[in-house]
Amino acid sequence: MDMERALLCCEVSDERKAMKDPALLGGRVLLNLLEVEERYLPSASYFQRVQKHLQPHMRKTLVNWMLEVCEEHSSEAEVFPLAVNYLDRYLSVISTDKTQLQLLGAACLLLASKFKETKPMSIEELCTYSDYSICEQELKAMELLVLNKLKWDIAAVTPSEFLPHILEWLPLPEEKVHLVHRHTDTFIALCTTDYSFIAFPPSIIAAASLAAAVTGLQLKQCEGPFHNLGFTDCLAHLVRCDSDFLKACQEQIEFLLKSIVRQSQRDQSPETKSVDEPERSSTPTDLQDIDL
Repeated sequence: MDMERALLCCEVSDERKAMKDPALLGGRVLLNLLEVEERYLPSASYFQRVQKHLQPHMRKTLVNWMLEVCEEHSSEAEVFPLAVNYLDRYLSVISTDKTQLQLLGAACLLLASKFKETKPMSIEELCTYSDYSICEQELKAMELLVLNKLKWDIAAVTPSEFLPHILEWLPLPEEKVHLVHRHTDTFIALCTTDYSFIAFPPSIIAAASLAAAVTGLQLKQCEGPFHNLGFTDCLAHLVRCDSDFLKACQEQIEFLLKSIVRQSQRDQSPETKSVDEPERSSTPTDLQDIDL
């Protein structure tokens, strides 16, 4: 009996993911995503046109809390940008008081987690993450309200949806794909937290984040089917956008990253630094130590 239990423990995994399907990654799915992504774009000016009581810095505070919840719950990378998409689309149409923001963010997380994960966040967990500033009944009611205002259309396209399809077309070294994917996910989260990126379509954010990750990791540039193009031009071709527009997004990501690195370095107390400590890098390879 003990042996049977041990075997069962070894065979069951908490992480349930479908295997990569080349037929899906190399087919029309990428084109379909490009065709429908604009349908799920929030208004880029909802603070000016809809929200009377909210400011961008309030959104940033809320979104950072949502990211912390996703990290604490070890959520799939797709959950966070999807939850923020729900948040921005809701705020694009409904004027909201700042006292309701955390409740709204929790409802968006609940919906995104249910949509993307086999083991979603529970209502009880989200109430705990809010330090019990919201209750279960409030969260259930807000969840239904968000669904109502989004017209139950929650299969939104996010930058994370594009990433596997773009990576499939790029001849990156096999041993580097996971590293590039992880760093690109970090950049996507960075863009998601910053309101200035709301005007960029998900495909552009995904491609620009990937370009920033590859540049920072100093990997070999694009070869294969698009070997005659530069790496950014290669990505622009894949997502059907203007190369200059993509480069502008990449530069904005890199500028934001440098700002975060500089702020992180300023926040470090001189007394806690060792004399022999090397100067920290400002490339994406050092991102795992930066609190976004």
